[in-house]
Amino acid sequence: MIQLTRLNGRPFSLNALYIEVIESFPDTTIKLTNGHKYVVRETEQEVNQKITLFYRNINVLSLRKSSEVFDDE
Repeated sequence: MIQLTRLNGRPFSLNALYIEVIESFPDTTIKLTNGHKYVVRETEQEVNQKITLFYRNINVLSLRKSSEVFDDE
């Protein structure tokens, strides 16, 4: 789950696994795979950073921290 803020200032948690599209209209709008939409205060870049961190924390797509990557050459 990632922590976001609605335009009215209320925080909420969103399961990042269900995010399909993130757009700026200029407000950041997140569309989920079930069709629900959320408009948040965070920028598109901030949401992307939160998603990447979330994926790293739960080890989705085998994302590794840069210090864990080894070069075989």
